[in-house]
Amino acid sequence: MSLSPIDEAHGVGPSRKFSFGEIVRRRPETITFILLVSICVIVTIVNPAFLQPSTLIDIGRASVVMGLFALGVFIILAAGGIDVSFTAIAAFAMYSMTLLVQNHLPELPIVVIILMATLGGAALGIINGLLVHNLKVPSLIVTIGTQYLFRGFLLSFIGTVWIMSLPPQMGAFGRAPLFQFESGNGALITMPLYFLVLPAAAGLTWWILNRTLMGRAIFAVGGNADIASRLGYSLRTVHVFLFGYAGALAGLAGIIHVCANRQANPFDLVGTEINVIAAVVLGGARITGGTGTVLGTILGVLLIVVINSVLVMVGIPSTWQRLVVGSFILLAAAFFVTRQRKNKSQFLERTP
Repeated sequence: MSLSPIDEAHGVGPSRKFSFGEIVRRRPETITFILLVSICVIVTIVNPAFLQPSTLIDIGRASVVMGLFALGVFIILAAGGIDVSFTAIAAFAMYSMTLLVQNHLPELPIVVIILMATLGGAALGIINGLLVHNLKVPSLIVTIGTQYLFRGFLLSFIGTVWIMSLPPQMGAFGRAPLFQFESGNGALITMPLYFLVLPAAAGLTWWILNRTLMGRAIFAVGGNADIASRLGYSLRTVHVFLFGYAGALAGLAGIIHVCANRQANPFDLVGTEINVIAAVVLGGARITGGTGTVLGTILGVLLIVVINSVLVMVGIPSTWQRLVVGSFILLAAAFFVTRQRKNKSQFLERTP
């Protein structure tokens, strides 16, 4: 097999052997995977019940909503932005949609309900994108403002009542099994059908980022927005797509959250933003943009869910859970900063 001059210059070829440091540099999610496996092995040694099918299914079920949020955050982070309004978008979409179906469209099919919630989330996300582009201010500032705006509008004009009884089709979707089996103690273990939404969304996100011109534009904007603009990429189109897509995932996550919990609470999901952003960062994405993978994001989500599950299993209170997650964020930040400095020093050493 012949090699290109670029491959030869960088030592890339069939006989090329990568050191562990090079693998981590090229695929930072490797560390996330090793950390996830290590935690699972240690917990299993201490408590073999951790690997019971019921625990694994609980982890899978708990990963769906967080995973959808994380995919939206990741695609914005890849372009050098950040979004903290996704929980407000999810709450707005899920609660207003539940009220609409309950009071006015009781026979609406569940597929249409999901589609409308997704489109509603996309519409709110597009508002974010237009504001970020037109105001020329950091997306963090914009989405902090729209987070309060969306949630304030929901609570002021739509409702604050906790809906305990969902429309039948929504409850049925939350209970629909992908598969189920009976455990050794006679309990029925169910993997819900809505779990399939996460791998489908992850596959779509991967395709957008790796197989489309929009994916190239997203990483180009994350690398340097000014250069991307001079290369012909439309920043307005990228911003509208990014936040619209993230909003659509948030709306989808919201309706799944309602169906899974079989109740609609307009105050739900407050405070989960940090866990989601932590999952994306632990998955190898840089806050400054331009890097990251869908696989790393999913691994980061699993890592956060496993950590929380383990802490709950051993009876550690929620305040300590936040302490542990915060420590992981700081360790990840220190690791990636150290790696970036090492890469820069190696580049300077090679430069004549």
